[in-house]
Amino acid sequence: MPFPATLPFSGAARRAATAQADAAVVEASHTDGSSACNRLATSARGLATEEARRRLEQRGPNSIAEPEGEAPLALLFKAALNPLVLLLAVLGGSSLATGDAVSAAIMAAMLVLGVGLRFTQEWRAHAAVAGLRKLIGVRATALRDGGPVEVPLVDLVPGDVVLLAAGDMVPADVRLLAAKDVFVGQSVLTGESFPVEKHADIEAGDPAPLDMKNICWLGTSVASGTATALVVATGRRTLLGGMSKSLEDPEPPTAFDVGLEKFTWLMVGIVAVMVPLVLLINGLTKGDWGEAFLFALAVGVGITPEMLPMIVTVCLSRGAIMLARERVIVKHLDAIQNLGGMDVLCTDKTGTLTLDRIILERHCDVLLRDDPDVLRYAWLNSHFQTGLKNLLDRAILDHEELREHVAKAGWEKVDEIPFDFSRRVMSVIVSAPDGRRVLVCKGAPEAVYARCSGFALDGQVEPFEHAVPQRLLEEFERLSADGFRVLAIACRDVEPRPAYGRDDERDLVLRGYVAFLDPPKDSAAAALAALRAGGIAVKILTGDNELVSRKVCGDVGIDVGTVLLGHDVDALDDEALAAAAERATLLARLAPQQKERVVHALRRAGHVVGFLGDGINDAPALRAADVGISVDSAVDIARASADCVLLEKDLEVLESGVRVGRRVFVNILKYVRMGASSNFGNMLSVLGASVFLPFVPMTPLQILTNNLLYDCSQVPIPTDDVDPELVARPRPWSVGQISRFILLVGPVSSLFDFTTFAGLWFLFGCADPERVPLFHTGWFVESLVTQTFVIHVIRTDRIPFFQSRASTALTATTVAVIAAGIWLTDAPLGRRFGFVALPWAYWPFLLATVVAYAAAAHLVKSWLVRRGWID
Repeated sequence: MPFPATLPFSGAARRAATAQADAAVVEASHTDGSSACNRLATSARGLATEEARRRLEQRGPNSIAEPEGEAPLALLFKAALNPLVLLLAVLGGSSLATGDAVSAAIMAAMLVLGVGLRFTQEWRAHAAVAGLRKLIGVRATALRDGGPVEVPLVDLVPGDVVLLAAGDMVPADVRLLAAKDVFVGQSVLTGESFPVEKHADIEAGDPAPLDMKNICWLGTSVASGTATALVVATGRRTLLGGMSKSLEDPEPPTAFDVGLEKFTWLMVGIVAVMVPLVLLINGLTKGDWGEAFLFALAVGVGITPEMLPMIVTVCLSRGAIMLARERVIVKHLDAIQNLGGMDVLCTDKTGTLTLDRIILERHCDVLLRDDPDVLRYAWLNSHFQTGLKNLLDRAILDHEELREHVAKAGWEKVDEIPFDFSRRVMSVIVSAPDGRRVLVCKGAPEAVYARCSGFALDGQVEPFEHAVPQRLLEEFERLSADGFRVLAIACRDVEPRPAYGRDDERDLVLRGYVAFLDPPKDSAAAALAALRAGGIAVKILTGDNELVSRKVCGDVGIDVGTVLLGHDVDALDDEALAAAAERATLLARLAPQQKERVVHALRRAGHVVGFLGDGINDAPALRAADVGISVDSAVDIARASADCVLLEKDLEVLESGVRVGRRVFVNILKYVRMGASSNFGNMLSVLGASVFLPFVPMTPLQILTNNLLYDCSQVPIPTDDVDPELVARPRPWSVGQISRFILLVGPVSSLFDFTTFAGLWFLFGCADPERVPLFHTGWFVESLVTQTFVIHVIRTDRIPFFQSRASTALTATTVAVIAAGIWLTDAPLGRRFGFVALPWAYWPFLLATVVAYAAAAHLVKSWLVRRGWID
C-alpha cells in the first residue's frame, strides 16, 4: 500500500492527530476486548469470508491513498489532461469554428492517435504493475472462518482479527485483544526511536491517541512480542490516513519530472509566441488574414510535440515489463527513471556483499578462550526474546541445536527489554534453576561496555577501574579485524520486580563474546566492479563496527579510504555531512536516523541516490532516497517503504535493472531531442518563409497532414535498440544539454529547408504564381522525409546505419511513412490536399538534400559529443 514519509509530529500536530483519531478506535480502547468485538459484530474467531467480502465492498480498500488501479475513465482523463494535448484541442476547435472541417478532422485524428495510444499503454501498464505488485505486496495474517489465512493488507476490514509478530507492520488501527511482551515502534508517527510497550488491558483515563497502550496504529511496526488484535479502522479512517489528508506534503517531483515539465511549457510558450507572430507577418505581407489565421494555427500544431506524453508512458510501461523479466518489480512507474539515473547506491553489506548465511564460530571469554557459559547466556537471550530474531540470533540457536548443546533446563523467562537502535542492546530477565533472577544483555560491544562495571575471568569478577581495560579492547578488535561480527554478552543478578526497564541495564558484568562469520559472495566483487564501471558509486551504510566492515569491504574489492562513524555523523552539520559522505565509502555504526540523514545529505549534494535495505532499521532511509530498493524477503515495513523490490537480493540483479532504467531514459531523450530540434528548425524556416515569400510555404491542410504522418513515424521509438555506451553510465536530465542541442542542430534543419526553398524558387520555377502548388508539394516532401529520417541520426552517437541501426519496427515505420508521403503527392487523393506531381529532376535534388542534411546533422552532433556539451 502507498506509504508516506516519516512524519515526526509534535505539539500542534499531535493535537491534530487527536482530532483525526477515529471515534470507534477511542471507544474501543475504553472497553474490554469482548465488548469491542461485539460493537463491530465480530468475535475473537474473526469474520467469515463472505462477511469480510461484503464489508470490503461497503468500506472500500484499506489504503490511505486513492486506489492504485485507476478506472479507465480516470486514465483517459489523465491522458488528455496535458498542456500539449489541450493546446492541440484548442487549435482544432478554432479550425472547426472557422469552417475548416478537414483541418479539424486531421487534428482530431492526431489527438486520437496521441491520447489513444497513451491511454492504451497506461491501462496495460497499470494492469501489469498491479499484477506484479501482488507478488511483493504486504500481507497480514487474519482469522477468517475461524482459522489463520494470509490476506492482502488492502483487503482488511473493520471486524477482522489479525495476528501480529515481531517484524510485522501494523496493518490497520487495531485494538489489542491479547498481547505478550509487545513493543511497537511508532517513529513514523512520533519520531521517537524507542519502541513503546503495548498491552490488552482497558485504557484508564483519557490519554492522547498516540499514548494509548492498547491501540496500535496503521504504519507502525512490531519490534517484539506477539499479539492478537481487532481491526477497528481502515484506510482513510485510520489515524495515519487522517494525518495524510491534512498534513502530508505532495511528493516532490524528480529531476526528470521537472525537466519534462520545463520542456513542455517551453514548447507551449514557443507556440504562444509563434502563432500571433506568423499571423501578423503573413496577414500584413500577404493581405489574406483568413488564410494567415489558418496557416498560423497549422504552424502551432506543427511545432507542438503532442506525442511526448505517449512516448513517455509507453517507454515507462515497457520498462516495467522488462524490469520484471530481470526480477525487479517496480511499485511506481516513475521509479524507473530514477533507477536509471542513480549515481550513488547506499547499501548494507549483509546479504548484498555477503552470503547472508551467518555461522556462530566463537563463544569465548574476554581473553578469547572458549567458554560454554558465554554460549549459554547468548542462547538464553536469543531464545527468550520475542523481537524479530535476526540472523545472529538464528545462528546462535542453530549452533546450540546442531553443534553444541547447553544446560538450559530450569531457566524461565520473566521479562525482556527490547532492542532499539539508540541503545544497540537487548536484554532478557530470566529465572535461574536456583531461583535467582538474572538480566542477560547482548549487543554491540561498545554499547555493552558502557553498561558494565567489571568483567568475569576465571570465576572472578574484576572491576573496571575507570575505563574498559586496553587489553579487553585489543582482544575485541582482534576478532573484528579477522572479519568476525562480534556481540558482547553481559549479565547481573537483579531483584524480583513486576517489570524491568532500560535503567536496569547497568552495573553489568562482561562475560565474553560471541563471534560470527558471514563469508563474502563470490559474485559480489564482479557486481561491484560492474556498478563502478557504470558510473555508480557504492557506499556501505551499516550498523556494524568499522573493523569487521572494513575487512568485508576489502574481501570484495572495495577500496576503503575515509570511514565515517555514527558519532561523526551527529557531530557534522548538513553541509559538512554532505561533503564527508561524498568522500567516504564506508559509513559504520549508523543508527536508522543517521542512515536517513546521510541519504538526504547526498541528495542535497546533487546525487540521485538509491538505497538498498531489508530491515526495520532501513525504512527511514528507503523513504528518503530517490529510489528505495528492497527485497521480497524483507520485513513488511521495508517493502512498504520501497519503490522497487528485488526478487533476489543480489547486486547483479540490481545492475541489470539499472541498465533497463537507462534504456527507458535514453529512448525518451531521443524523442525530446528530435522533437525540440525539429520544432526549433521549423520555427526558423516558417519565419523566414513568411518574411521572404509572397505566399505561404505550405497550406494549413498540408502542414497538418505532414504532422500526422510524422507522428505515426515516432510511435515505435519506445521499442528502439540502444547503443551500449548510452547506458554505460547515469544520464541525468539536463535542460542545458537539450538547449545546446536545439540551438545547434535546429538551425541545420532550417539551413536545408532554405536550400530547398531556393531550389524550388530558382531551379523549378516556383517564382511563377502558377507553380505555387509545386512549391508546396516540394517542401511537404522534403520536410517529411528529412525530419522522419533524422531520428536515425539523432538516436545514436555512432555513424547511423553503418555502426548503429534502429529497431526493425522504427526502420519499417520510417520507410512506410516516407513512402506514404511520396505516394500521396502523386495519388488522386493528393489533389484534395493541393498536391501536384513532382518532376523527375526533383528526386535527385531531394536525395542530395537528405544525404547532405543527415551528414551535417551527424557532424554537428558528433562535435557536441566530443566537446562534452551533450552526453
